Amino acid sequence: MTLDDCERVAEIRIRGWQTAYRGLMPQPYLDALSVAEDAERRRERFRQSDGSVVNLVAERDGELVGWAAHGPYRDGEVRTSDAELYAIYVDATRFGGGIGHALLQESVRQCTAAGHSRLYLWVLEGNTRARAFYERAGFHPDGAEEPFDVDGVPVPEVRYVKSLTAG
Repeated sequence: MTLDDCERVAEIRIRGWQTAYRGLMPQPYLDALSVAEDAERRRERFRQSDGSVVNLVAERDGELVGWAAHGPYRDGEVRTSDAELYAIYVDATRFGGGIGHALLQESVRQCTAAGHSRLYLWVLEGNTRARAFYERAGFHPDGAEEPFDVDGVPVPEVRYVKSLTAG
């Protein structure tokens, strides 16, 4: 990912939220999400990066169509030796085309090569499509749950994990 990709990544991320979380989060919250504001946050994070977060993009026919980010697992504010998939989003018009799978596989490959023994991720409990996607890729819920509240509506998250092995 480059700094110039931030606008398109923000568009994919915001449209992804508005598609995937419809019915799971309050619609006024989803409707109010701003691509421009998210793009500015992405640019700021990109500029201030210490290199520990890896941002991957997927392109098809010259168009950026997906984004994933991974880095050290965060246990509160403490980084651990495990890895975490922070985000993975695909242009909603491209679902089912293998883009998400390719991004996930590349994150798994990079985290394995970096010597991490586990890759964690958090997913909304009610996001059955994403949960099935991760389960097909060898992730499983490990029993950890996190409360998450959006405009007064609880949308709990569950943690998934995949063991990584080199070679």
